[in-house]
Amino acid sequence: MESFDELLEKSTAIHGHVCAGQVIGVRMAMLGLNEIGISEPRGLDRKKFYVLVEIDRCATDAIQTVTGCSLGKRSLKWLDFGVMAATFVNLEDDRAVRITAREESREISKKYCPEIEDKYKRQLEAYRIMAEDELFTIQKVRVNIPAEDMPGRPMKRVQCEKCGDWVQDCREIEKDGLTICRSCAQGRYFELI
Repeated sequence: MESFDELLEKSTAIHGHVCAGQVIGVRMAMLGLNEIGISEPRGLDRKKFYVLVEIDRCATDAIQTVTGCSLGKRSLKWLDFGVMAATFVNLEDDRAVRITAREESREISKKYCPEIEDKYKRQLEAYRIMAEDELFTIQKVRVNIPAEDMPGRPMKRVQCEKCGDWVQDCREIEKDGLTICRSCAQGRYFELI
C-alpha cells in the first residue's frame, strides 16, 4: 500500500481540498484494511473485501480513494446513519472491523498542536500524527452481506408492473399481487412535471 502522504494527496485531488475529514478517512481506511489483512486493495486484493460507510462526508471520498471500492463496483455500501464510521469486511475469511472516529479527538487535538488557534487547522494537523487509539474506536464485528448486495453481475432483473422501470438485485417489492419498484411502492423522491 502507498504511504499516508501519497494517499492523502490522491484523496485530496479527488475530493477537491484537504481537510480533517480527508485525513480521518485516509487513516481509517489504512487501519481498516490492515486490520482485515488486505495489503493490496487496488491490486491482488481488490476483490477480497467490502466496505460499508455510515456517512456521506469528506472521509467517505478518502475511504473510496484508498480502498478503490465504489458504489458502481458494488464493493462500497453507503448506510445513511450520519456516523463518522466505516466497516471493513474481508470476504474470504469474514474478518471485519468497524472503525469510528472518536468525538473526543477534537479536544485531544489541542494536546498535539496547541500553537494552532484555528480549530479546523489544528484538527487537520493533529489528526495526521495523533495516536490511533485517540483518533478511533475499533470494534471487531460480524457482517452478514446479503447475496443481492455482493459485487458482481445482477442476480436478477424484473420490470415494475406499474411504471415499467427495470429493477435489479432483488430490490422489487410484491404489493397487491404486483411486482413493483420501490418508487411505486413507497413514493417517489421526485415529482414528474
